[in-house]
Amino acid sequence: MKNIFKYKGFLIVVSLFFGLVVQAQVKDTSDIMMGMIKDGDTIIHKNIQEIWVMPEREFENRRDRRRYNRLVSKVKKVLPYAKLAGDMLQQYEPVYMELESEREKKKLMKDLEQQLLDQYKDEMKRMSISEGRILLKLIDREADRTSYTLIKEFRGGFSAFFWQGIARLFGSDLKSEYDPEGEDRVLEEIVTLVEVGYL
Repeated sequence: MKNIFKYKGFLIVVSLFFGLVVQAQVKDTSDIMMGMIKDGDTIIHKNIQEIWVMPEREFENRRDRRRYNRLVSKVKKVLPYAKLAGDMLQQYEPVYMELESEREKKKLMKDLEQQLLDQYKDEMKRMSISEGRILLKLIDREADRTSYTLIKEFRGGFSAFFWQGIARLFGSDLKSEYDPEGEDRVLEEIVTLVEVGYL
């Protein structure tokens, strides 16, 4: 009799195991993948998320480490604004280009400017000059155009000239381009690490 109970227990465990295996092998239709047959083998093609592997940054001294950490902090603070600028440009540029009269274009720009001032004026006032410089670089990165070019396209040459003069007074340059391979290499590395969630 004991052998029968052992046998039934064994059957229950085996049937549960096969039930789980069968359940695990139900075809998942939510993720359709491309495949191709090569030499009798099916090769599945699936796009996977890019993974960044970077060596841990080494510093010559504590001062360099602190300088780098301050730069990381500033990038984290201004990057959302640069992303917002890129998104807004992508959203409103087609609308702006479709408008025929200069009056409509000016009205759209004035409304957007007022909306941005109402929402971000206090935060922008609290930014340091160095954070403003980083923001200008990152706007160029996101919009693929310098701040000078953007102002000139949307507000006119005189406004671009005026704001370039103001920027020069504070040691900035609206015409400076973002150079991820050259002088902005460290900035690009930090932005990439922030975007993928490492920092």
